Amino acid sequence: MLNIYVDADACPVKNEIYKVADRYKLKVFVVANQYINIPMDANIQIKVVSGDFDAADDWIAENITEGDILITSDQLLAERCIKCNARVLGPKGRELDEENIGDTLANRELMSHLRDLGHTQTGPSAMKKSDRSEFLTKLDQIIQSLRRG
Repeated sequence: MLNIYVDADACPVKNEIYKVADRYKLKVFVVANQYINIPMDANIQIKVVSGDFDAADDWIAENITEGDILITSDQLLAERCIKCNARVLGPKGRELDEENIGDTLANRELMSHLRDLGHTQTGPSAMKKSDRSEFLTKLDQIIQSLRRG
């Protein structure tokens, strides 16, 4: 069964996910380290995890299965879930998969090293309206692909 897992603590597209999931009648697991308000909908469940820093990631990686969708900007979690044959989508509409996760992780490591050396202080760019549109388009494409497949 196709489920959507949301790494929710810093996810800027939760409302968009809820709308798409409602349209397709999909189950959504909102996973966070603290309680987050969610719509009153039987198909949307909040899973509040406690413990260490990676508790939400661990819960998602242990529960996601092949054919599920993960929404996250956490590249290490993305890699774990790709290994489970889940589809992974970032909040700006970029899908991560076996072909691009290696480059993504290498770039992450490089940027971390440059920040440690004081050469850069940039983080991710702010969400734009076009990013939300790209996210919605890609999420719809992934769902359609999984339903056909």
